[in-house]
Amino acid sequence: MSQAPTESHSRVVIVGAGFGGLTAAKRLANTPLDVTVVDQHNYHLFQPLLYQVATASLSPADIASPIRGILRNVDNVKVILAKVSGIDVARQEVVADGRRIPFDYLIIATGAEHAYFGSDWAQFLHGLKTIDDAIYIRRRILLAFELAETESDPDERRRLLNFVVVGGGPTGVEMAGSIAELANRTLASDFRVIDPRSAHIVLVEAAPRLLTTFDPSLSETARRSLGRLGVEVRLRTAVTECDGSGVSIGLERIESRTIIWAAGVRATPAAQWLGADHDPAGRVKVEPDLSVPGHPNIFVIGDAALMFGANGRPMPGDAGVAKQQGKYVATLLVARDKSKTFPPFRYRHLGSIAAVGRKSAIVQIHWLKLSGLLGWLVWSVAHIYYMVGFRNRSIVAMNWVWNYLTPRRGMRLITGVTGSHIEDMRRCVLSPTAANTGGAALPYAATATLEQSSRQAPQPVHVDGRMDQAGDPANRYSQ
Repeated sequence: MSQAPTESHSRVVIVGAGFGGLTAAKRLANTPLDVTVVDQHNYHLFQPLLYQVATASLSPADIASPIRGILRNVDNVKVILAKVSGIDVARQEVVADGRRIPFDYLIIATGAEHAYFGSDWAQFLHGLKTIDDAIYIRRRILLAFELAETESDPDERRRLLNFVVVGGGPTGVEMAGSIAELANRTLASDFRVIDPRSAHIVLVEAAPRLLTTFDPSLSETARRSLGRLGVEVRLRTAVTECDGSGVSIGLERIESRTIIWAAGVRATPAAQWLGADHDPAGRVKVEPDLSVPGHPNIFVIGDAALMFGANGRPMPGDAGVAKQQGKYVATLLVARDKSKTFPPFRYRHLGSIAAVGRKSAIVQIHWLKLSGLLGWLVWSVAHIYYMVGFRNRSIVAMNWVWNYLTPRRGMRLITGVTGSHIEDMRRCVLSPTAANTGGAALPYAATATLEQSSRQAPQPVHVDGRMDQAGDPANRYSQ
């Protein structure tokens, strides 16, 4: 029988219902603690598969589950839909949408957000961190093929069929491979004027190899696999300039209407909220028990925390770390409630995985290295295991089987625009910069052509009386 909350119980507030926050909340179920989960979305998102939503393999509902539904049978946990804007450390209160939520213990699991290394490229480079991002990128990719079909200018058609992915980590590799599969297989026979297989996908990475956290032999395997899919991999090259029609790599120019950012992330403003010491990426430096120095009742986990592993390197920003940290802090709080001591956090590395196309992946689990179809099977099982809910696991598994056996992808929907009603485009879609300046039009967004409108981010929407910008990458497997 679950324990109903009472005023005499210690109050635990968890900010963020990603991998770390949700794991902590579930671990605290039916304990003598009153738990409040605060998140700006009403759903838990399985971020590692966002790229499959962006490339029309999965529907957004396949990788997201309502937080209230997940915790519906837990009486001592309540959920608040709100966006946190600060932490009043002195009064021990979380400030969220004008309300104050008191706490005795606080767990911050807010994850990471896009980082553009000080550049102003955000309006041109679109990352993959939220459902809105995935839907927006899917629209851009599919619109590029539609527009190329009716484009009479050869240069513009080439520009539309060029796709640039910046960043050679797991997100960039998986995104580039999936776009190639979409062009070479799914859309190959859908058009009459263009040949989608002529699409040019370029993956740009500044490091000397892809997937630098993997063994070099697996990095090379991934590069060769992408090459077989038709992806051009550019190593030791960094983007030096970017605009609405392409990117510059040193003195070379790559014309493209679709540029996807997968090159960097930074922590959310947890360090700023707490006034805590942090690294250049904004990650809060935490104690061995994941608490904030000087505040033993405040914990930071997942992508928002900086903690070093046994190898002396910062722990990776992936689901495994976040889930282990969430479980640890929850167990620690239960022990403290019983006046017991608890040992420091110890991370157990479970391995690294990345997919390359629809039936190939690389896997590294300590000394074990797998690639190809066997790697893809391990990758699939791992992702299904980490997903929340029997429905999502079943649907995703069935979709993968279908995609493996057939070239069809049923999620090829262009949403957010009104088809051929070109005059409505500018009203449907608004660039991020224009949205942040009260709707003022940008120079490159001033004309109402379908192609130019497809380069704009989703329009802000009002939720509960406040404006919420739809669209925002970053690290996958985060939080």
